[in-house]
Amino acid sequence: MIFPLEELTKYKGSIYEITVAASHRAFQLAKLKDSILEENDGKEVSVAARQLFTNEIHYRIEQKSHQ
Repeated sequence: MIFPLEELTKYKGSIYEITVAASHRAFQLAKLKDSILEENDGKEVSVAARQLFTNEIHYRIEQKSHQ
């Protein structure tokens, strides 16, 4: 699995947001040692990006309150 560049070029949302979401998801996959990584040569970022671009997983931005 390579990084899904075709999906990236078609993406209409915030590139910053999806990049941060992919980074967080890649960290989760690596930490959990998800079996999907074995099928994809251990490419956490590529797997995470594909999951986001295909809506296999979703993300949301949480607003932190300033106290």
